[in-house]
Amino acid sequence: MTLHPTIAAVTDRIVTRSKPTRDAYLALIERERAQHIERPSLGCANLAHGYAGTEEDRDVMRGGKAMNIGIVTAYNDMLSAHAVYYRYPELMKVWAREAGATAQVAGGVPAMCDGVTQGYAGMELSLFSRDTIALSTAIALSHGMFEGAALLGICDKIVPGLLMGALRFGHLPMILIPGGPMPSGIPNKQKAAVREAFAEGKVGRPELLDAEVAAYHSKGTCTFYGTANSNQMMMEVMGLHIPGAAFVNPGTKLRQELTRAATHRLAAIGWHGNDYRPIGHCVDEKAIVNAAIGLLATGGSTNHLLHLPAIAAAAGIVIDWEDFDRLSGVIPLIARVYPNGSADVNGFEDAGGMAFVIRELLDAGLLHRDLLTVGGGDLTDYGMKPTLDGDALAWVDPGPSGDDTILRPPAEAFAPEGGFRILAGNLGRACIKVSAVDRDRWTIEAPARVFQDQSEVLAAFKAGELDRDVVVVVRFQGPRANGMPELHKLTPPLGVLQNKGFRVALVTDGRMSGASGKVPAAIHISPEALGGGPLAFLRDGDVVRLSAETGELVALVDPVEWDARLPAEAPPAATGMGRELFGMFRSLSSEAEKGASAVLAGMQ
Repeated sequence: MTLHPTIAAVTDRIVTRSKPTRDAYLALIERERAQHIERPSLGCANLAHGYAGTEEDRDVMRGGKAMNIGIVTAYNDMLSAHAVYYRYPELMKVWAREAGATAQVAGGVPAMCDGVTQGYAGMELSLFSRDTIALSTAIALSHGMFEGAALLGICDKIVPGLLMGALRFGHLPMILIPGGPMPSGIPNKQKAAVREAFAEGKVGRPELLDAEVAAYHSKGTCTFYGTANSNQMMMEVMGLHIPGAAFVNPGTKLRQELTRAATHRLAAIGWHGNDYRPIGHCVDEKAIVNAAIGLLATGGSTNHLLHLPAIAAAAGIVIDWEDFDRLSGVIPLIARVYPNGSADVNGFEDAGGMAFVIRELLDAGLLHRDLLTVGGGDLTDYGMKPTLDGDALAWVDPGPSGDDTILRPPAEAFAPEGGFRILAGNLGRACIKVSAVDRDRWTIEAPARVFQDQSEVLAAFKAGELDRDVVVVVRFQGPRANGMPELHKLTPPLGVLQNKGFRVALVTDGRMSGASGKVPAAIHISPEALGGGPLAFLRDGDVVRLSAETGELVALVDPVEWDARLPAEAPPAATGMGRELFGMFRSLSSEAEKGASAVLAGMQ
């Protein structure tokens, strides 16, 4: 099938816009390959330090002929998705030896859980943990001891951060290695109903905790289709996993064999072999466009409207929200996964998973097929589903959808267009995820109630002050103000108001996460309120119009009056919980549309 002309045009637009920075990036990685410090050229004392921590592989390493794989791991056992990585390094060392290679843990990166910090002070460190992870990845790979790398990470900021750091070592082959989702707990809709009942005071804290523990109950990613699982989807459509690795449960033989295959594959794509596949060439403009298409086709996380521009920038590629918007007009929504449907990611995988999505989009001319994937072939390989043939790993055609309430081919899509829209007007530019929003709520026009902290919203809700048609505005939540925390705690009370029949929307320069659902939310507003962005001029009672139909985000205020207003005063920078340590990141951060990154802003 010929590639859709809009996808081709958007890709060409990105290639043209990116040419100076992409050319400079490719020149960098070619120079790094030619000049980078390699193990054979290190001094003897340097090598001795690098080998001192290993005994079994030391003699092979001293020979200097076997590939040495650096493992960058996000393991911790507080975060369920990353607890699965506990024994991965020791197993990968065995599998590396099977392939004539060696492996060492190059370093660890922090992995915080937004689910734990949600609604509390620690959440203000979340976005810039991504920059910290990028820096940590660079430190891990800075020793000149490795000819390739395995990146062990899954959740929200970890995969983008790993890639941002890894792409600055773009001459090295690398593979992303996931751990898979936890088995299904209680249905997500049941969990959401208990949350809303708690918000209304109909159930108490013990009942709420019981429901939450039943939902988040074991090792693996959370099973809703939020940022973590959207990460895994993107790695598949970009060709950076072993095909089909995304959503296989932890602790299974199939999961183990996929990780073994990834280790073997790394040994095969090094720069001294015949199939050299450096990550800086794998992540090109076509791969970035594929990632955006995957998000649109599956209703993925809004957080990637920040993360994908940042990943792209690390590879010298420049994308903007207009690219997403143009793609959204031609990419059908072919998946319904909670919060955009009732099924979780395990149901999605059982229905055909990423193999079905990729095969169908390729057949419809809606994905770039000709990628340099880590798997060996082009993206066609990722339209096959992994399975075990005895003890051996094999791939089979996924067949038709196993459940057409979860997955459909493009000709029978749930919606003819993707799940994102760009909004613009006198309040700035914003994103909105509409894949879970009923069409009759794509346009909301109501008086604003303006807040400067989400706790103020919760207090007003409990006091009954929001029981009306209302646009809830939460400002000074941007990257420079307080690190751009997610405001997911607002989902239950806003959902309650909507269930009561009120016309409700959220407008914010903060984030709402991949768990944003049925309430229309204009998020990531740029420019942010801090520094005089338009949100700083909004007042209680101003009528705000948000329309995903027309792409509007406007305050219906007389222009003369608007121009005469002074901006609201920003709250003082918060301290405690380590937030003061991130002041440099906040002050240097780029705007949301450019990735909301301090380290990339400093690089440009």
